[in-house]
Parts: sequence; C-alpha cells; structure tokens
Amino acid sequence: MFATIEDKQALSLEVFLALPETKPAREYYHGIVTQKPMPKGKHSILQFELASAINQQTKPQKLAYALPELRCTFAERSIVPDIAVIRWENLPRDIDGEMADQFLRYPDWIIEIMSPEQSVTLGMEKIIFCLQQGTELGWLIDPSAKSVTVFQTG
Repeated sequence: MFATIEDKQALSLEVFLALPETKPAREYYHGIVTQKPMPKGKHSILQFELASAINQQTKPQKLAYALPELRCTFAERSIVPDIAVIRWENLPRDIDGEMADQFLRYPDWIIEIMSPEQSVTLGMEKIIFCLQQGTELGWLIDPSAKSVTVFQTG
C-alpha cells in the first residue's frame, strides 16, 4: 500500500516539486502525495535486469533508454515509474547535449513491478493514465504471479 502524506491543504504540483527527494520516491496526483514502497530483493533484481536487457537492445542503436526510477512530470502529475523507457529523440537534453535532470513528459513505455504491499489497481491506474497522455506501451509485472499484463494504445 502507498503511504500518504497527511496535510489539511492539498499541495500544488510546484510546491511538491520543490520538496526534497526521498527514498523511496514520492509521487503526486491531484494534490495528494504518496510514497512508493521500499523495493525489496526480487523487485530490485528484476528492475535492474530488465532495464539492462532493454538497454542492451536499444542503447547501441540510439533507439531508446530504459531508466529506473526516473521522475516524469506531466499533465499535473509527477510519477516515478519502476522503469521508464524513453525513445532516444525524446530524451531531454541540456545546453551541452547531455541528458537534462528534469523530465517533463510521459514515458514512451512504462514498466511497473508490483511489490506484495502494492495495489495492482493503483499500478494499472498509473499505466492507463500514462497511455491517455501519449505513452505507447505499459507493462504491469507481478513477480509473485509470474505474470506480465500488457497495456497499449489503439
């Protein structure tokens, strides 16, 4: 389950983004701040291995980059997918041509890896929201069920 920061007044996105980052990361939606659960062993291994495998296939040809725990801020929401896969041409660049620190766009492919204490419904909602904004592909991975649910537009 997600922990929620209790506050009598809803935070604005700007105020949320000015807060210091936390481990595990917090996410923002409609004034509500939730904290992701701390990743455990199986989750961390799967996240690392999957991001590495995607990068082995996409990075040499400059097709895409799989980035674990990248904060994506768009459509009045700020999320931190377990893995955000970004097409090469959509990677934000700074004036030196290097990857910028802020990513103000939806991921092209979002991967969420469920932990036992996470709500599958909330994971699905995050993926569906991203698809509605322009994300092309979403994977919801449930390690305990050894299943991958695929979401895509069209």
